[in-house]
Amino acid sequence: MRESNGHAHPHPRGPVSAALVRTLTGNAPDLPARLGRDLAAVGDPFTDEDLQLTLHLCYELHYRGFDDVDDRWEWDPHLLALRRTAEDRFESALRRLVPMPAPLPARDVPAALTALVEQDEGPSLSKFLAGRATMEQFREFVMHRSVYHQREADPHTWAIPRLAGRAKAALVEIQADEYGGGRLPRMHAELFRVTMRELGLDDTYGAYLDAVPAVTLATNNLMSLFGLHRRLRGAILGHLAVYEMTSSLPNRRYGNGLRRLGGNADATRFYDEHVEADAVHEQIAAHDLCGSFCADDPNQATTVLFGAACALALDARFAEHVLDRWTAHESSMRDQTSSSGRLLAGALGA
Repeated sequence: MRESNGHAHPHPRGPVSAALVRTLTGNAPDLPARLGRDLAAVGDPFTDEDLQLTLHLCYELHYRGFDDVDDRWEWDPHLLALRRTAEDRFESALRRLVPMPAPLPARDVPAALTALVEQDEGPSLSKFLAGRATMEQFREFVMHRSVYHQREADPHTWAIPRLAGRAKAALVEIQADEYGGGRLPRMHAELFRVTMRELGLDDTYGAYLDAVPAVTLATNNLMSLFGLHRRLRGAILGHLAVYEMTSSLPNRRYGNGLRRLGGNADATRFYDEHVEADAVHEQIAAHDLCGSFCADDPNQATTVLFGAACALALDARFAEHVLDRWTAHESSMRDQTSSSGRLLAGALGA
């Protein structure tokens, strides 16, 4: 068994994730035969709680795992077969949502990434947080984002051993900044934990998994899907590029919104750090990373743009969910009893 890191598995959200949790925790002998067939009945894969949690559970075994799950499950062939079924559902939905872009010359990739960002018409969550959000709404936003920011950079780091030359050097340069240049207090994930503590939130890794909805998990599962598959290495680079290219202005708004609500310098440092760092990163990501990668392998240009478009599309769905709930004066989280994001007692059985 693994050493404890304080990370408990989340509660199931349907028959597949329930069977998976029972098996992973030793309460069932093995994964039921043809378990993945239950995933075929889902409606919208991006909002299906059972599908997205199943993917998260499978992917997390490649990150920090769970305290009560044996690390050997990471490469279990039956679990990998279930993961592939879930991934097929997810990826098929992505390709319906964002068709593969038309082929283009490698030299045009940076400009095409810029055009994607400029044409993005998704709802502006950052403007709402800057000027209208309450402190409770800002805390909810931080809970949503904690699923990513507590392991920030990790999904994109999977791409490093899959690159060479200038593209590899560019990715290492970006990631070194994300990891604080080797200094723990400056790691972006650590800065985010400080923000969480300043807002009175639980900064334990995975603390709000049970509180966030499927649409939040989908934005994170997208990174793992791209990062863990070599055939999609271009997509994870495109994903990173648009994240860097759309970061500086929103983070400025997040920082200003938190200051408006009384947040101190410690609370806003995470956002302020991204304003400066990502203004540099966006040029490195578009030109030195994606441009160089596609110059070395021109066939990857469409995959890079596909990954970028998927990132924008799922982030837009996430923002729409949050803003729709807040506009209706409702919580954007799943069933909860308080601002801490805890589930209603007995709402979901293990």
